[in-house]
Amino acid sequence: MINSLASGRRLALRIILLQLAVAGALALTFLLQGPRQALAAAAGATLVALGTALLAWRTFGGLGGGGMTMWRVMSGMVLKWIVIGGGLVAILGQWKLPPLAAITGLVAAYAINLLAFRFKG
Repeated sequence: MINSLASGRRLALRIILLQLAVAGALALTFLLQGPRQALAAAAGATLVALGTALLAWRTFGGLGGGGMTMWRVMSGMVLKWIVIGGGLVAILGQWKLPPLAAITGLVAAYAINLLAFRFKG
């Protein structure tokens, strides 16, 4: 076995914590432009962290064969996209927060995925 469930859980937790740290850092950075921009940036990044947490919860929820694992990954990915899509609709449509800050938060939190797999600790 190349990768264990425990190492996958640790990696998922590290990614989620880094995404939440990015949400806080962006909120502080965008606070210079105003509280609505800070809230939008933090909400965009937090959406990605919440989606990643749902994906990890579904993926590492239990043992099973290859087919069951694939089903868990796919259903977790669908949940992740529902949360992100629904959250963006709420952020941009219902609460009318600044779109540039929200998209910046979303992209910055997704960049953590690339960095986490590039630099294994």
